[in-house]
Amino acid sequence: MIQQAKDKLHNVFGYDSFRPLQEEAISQVLDKKDALVIMPTGGGKSLIYQIPALVFDGLTIVVSPLISLMKDQVEQLRQFDIPALYLNSSLSEDEYRYNVKRLRNGEVKMLYVAPETLLMPKTRKLLDGMKVDCFTIDEAHCISEWGHDFRPEYRQLTEVRKDFPEAACLALTATATPRVREDIKKVLDFDDSQTYLASFDRKNLLLKVADKDDPLEQVLDFLYTRKKQSGIIYCFSRKQVDELYVELKKEGYAAKPYHAGLSEGVRNRNQELFIRDDINIIVATIAFGMGINKPDVRYVVHYDMPKNIESYYQQIGRAGRDGIRADCLVLFSPSDTQKIRYFINKKEGREKEVAEQHLKSLLGFLETDECRRIPLMAYFGEEYQNDECGMCDNCLTVDAEVEDLTEEAQKFLSCVARTDQQHSEYYVTDVLQGSDTDEIIENGHQNLSTFGIGEDWNREQWILLSRLLVNQNYLEKHESGQLILTDEAQLVLNSKEKVYGLLDRSSAVVDREAAARTTTEVEEKHDEELFNLLRDKRKTIADKNAVAPYAIFPDTTLMEMAYYFPKSNESLMKIYGVGSAKLKHFGKAFLKVITEYCDEHNIEEKQKSLQKKGEPKYSGELHEQIAKAFNDGQSIEHLAEQKGVKPVTILKYLKKYFDEGNDLRAEGIAEAADLSRRKQDQVMKAFDQKGTRMLRAVYDAMDKSVGYNELRVMQLYYQAKNTEK
Repeated sequence: MIQQAKDKLHNVFGYDSFRPLQEEAISQVLDKKDALVIMPTGGGKSLIYQIPALVFDGLTIVVSPLISLMKDQVEQLRQFDIPALYLNSSLSEDEYRYNVKRLRNGEVKMLYVAPETLLMPKTRKLLDGMKVDCFTIDEAHCISEWGHDFRPEYRQLTEVRKDFPEAACLALTATATPRVREDIKKVLDFDDSQTYLASFDRKNLLLKVADKDDPLEQVLDFLYTRKKQSGIIYCFSRKQVDELYVELKKEGYAAKPYHAGLSEGVRNRNQELFIRDDINIIVATIAFGMGINKPDVRYVVHYDMPKNIESYYQQIGRAGRDGIRADCLVLFSPSDTQKIRYFINKKEGREKEVAEQHLKSLLGFLETDECRRIPLMAYFGEEYQNDECGMCDNCLTVDAEVEDLTEEAQKFLSCVARTDQQHSEYYVTDVLQGSDTDEIIENGHQNLSTFGIGEDWNREQWILLSRLLVNQNYLEKHESGQLILTDEAQLVLNSKEKVYGLLDRSSAVVDREAAARTTTEVEEKHDEELFNLLRDKRKTIADKNAVAPYAIFPDTTLMEMAYYFPKSNESLMKIYGVGSAKLKHFGKAFLKVITEYCDEHNIEEKQKSLQKKGEPKYSGELHEQIAKAFNDGQSIEHLAEQKGVKPVTILKYLKKYFDEGNDLRAEGIAEAADLSRRKQDQVMKAFDQKGTRMLRAVYDAMDKSVGYNELRVMQLYYQAKNTEK
């Protein structure tokens, strides 16, 4: 039967191979054996019951807690020509009767139903006598009293399960601690052999916690380079949601609010606008997101502290489901802790004990100075195997070299002094960057000697420097926001003391790469213009069919189309995510866009690359394997993540390979240096003048403004680039 499952995977869903644990869990279900599957959001849980549903003769029942989740899943399944429907309170009387009729006629393979609906006598009577092969409980953590989202109705599902003695029982969740897992197994009478536990590590998520200073400004800074990306911003209260939504709207962002204080119609409409790419941002309380399966959410921001780790993990799980890098930012303030403690103190007994333990674990994650994946995964009972992940703020700080920031600090402190210590860091930054705002003109500060001397740094770098100067006691910040020089600041201004530190590198890395997935050549080098044309076509088709664009094809599929340029049905079927049903429905429209674009630009189809896709295999010593993978298009960041090492280690391997007399592609090396394009050009000119043999000469030529780590990166880039010539 597993071969049938593999055929369905390829022909219906358009995938070449199973993800980790999918095949084992599917085999268990196909053998009519029970299974508990704990797999992170985006890990492919749905296929574990969807594929058996296509293989089985009878019905697969899926218990799902949210109407939006059922609707989303059924819409997607219909694009694959899979007969699925749902029964819930959102249906009109006529729609409900029609769905019941289809069930009775045996026209349906999958039935989605809420636990409350399933427990109703009329529903149990309807299903009585039907052949049910699989009984699936999605979001199974709702069974456990120790879970973050306990629902008493879920514990009653054990009684309904007895109605289908021949069916396999499949329980699925993305967020289950060891204690919750044991509770689920006890309630469902599962044993350890029936448990499938995938890694909780979502490697493409960059995790960051920042001190909440001026949250609105911090969010606006964060969004500045992400204007066309989809994202979710979570707030603690409805009031905060409404206020932030208004501010974002003023700034021109396509955003909508979502919280329980809005009518159901407004909530559903706003969610639909987000899912269908008609808006980019949802500002929401925790009421939003459980049923969202939008794969291209590029960031999740917690404007306020999440209430516990399970909620946090579930919420960040809505980002980057397509495997492309996504950013997860928490703005953390001690005052948020007091809000949560206020609600904990209203609880009693066991409920209060659970909530206090949840808060303790969350604070351990937020306040750690080690790799954030270590406490995060430990919470779910998994030991993280690496000391550093390279994808959280703490690890990025470890990777970086402390910089000499004295010259920039003198500019900033001098500007604070010359503006009479009456203004915020944002005003001072505007002066440094030469902005001719009305306030600056009115104050006559365009005539200051510091006006415009900071144009070589971007706005975010100056803001980050100002916070570093406050943290190191060179500046004091009053409640009004104005910056005041301290006695230590005078030592810096008089060149009697240097300022060393590390600006927030994680945001710089994200800014450079957030718009594109850089882990494979397809993602780095697909034709951007064709990709956008394909996105436009997808949106048109999705609107016509009243579905979300990702239900047609995900971005990853469009990227492959824009890289391989398939011009026939046969070639298109080899693209990731293109199965027989989608080929039939949408193939002609997408092929037309591709062929017209290729004809106009004289582009040939890449036949050789249209093979079964996966990680290429390389032989030889480790540094040779890494260098060959790099030359084939994999990025330094991806290779570091894959091998569980720092990017600097990958660079050492590449240097060794190059020094052995081998060719190395120059493209992709310079990106590993955290330098502006201007600084990179200056370093390259210094190498022209001083050569590459002695880095000290280049270091001095750059007035010691570029550290040795960055110079080593640029040295390798310079050498590889000149070898290519």
